[in-house]
Amino acid sequence: MWKKILLAVVALIVIGAGVMVAKIGPRNVIGMIRYDQRREGDLKVGDRAPAGMLVALDGKSQAPLLETNAAKPTVLIFGSFT
Repeated sequence: MWKKILLAVVALIVIGAGVMVAKIGPRNVIGMIRYDQRREGDLKVGDRAPAGMLVALDGKSQAPLLETNAAKPTVLIFGSFT
């Protein structure tokens, strides 16, 4: 009897998960799982930016982030303007 109840509960969970994936999309589910794995960063206010590379507008060449314009602050804006 308990095995049948447990099997029914597991089946409902699997069906519910399938409906959720179908409703919000598999990419969003993967994003939600990755979101929960974030950690606190090591940077504090006033720290220098970590070394990184920026891709130029031609899409081929790269420029070091720290050497783009050393006299002025560099602001990176990530977003969609569509």
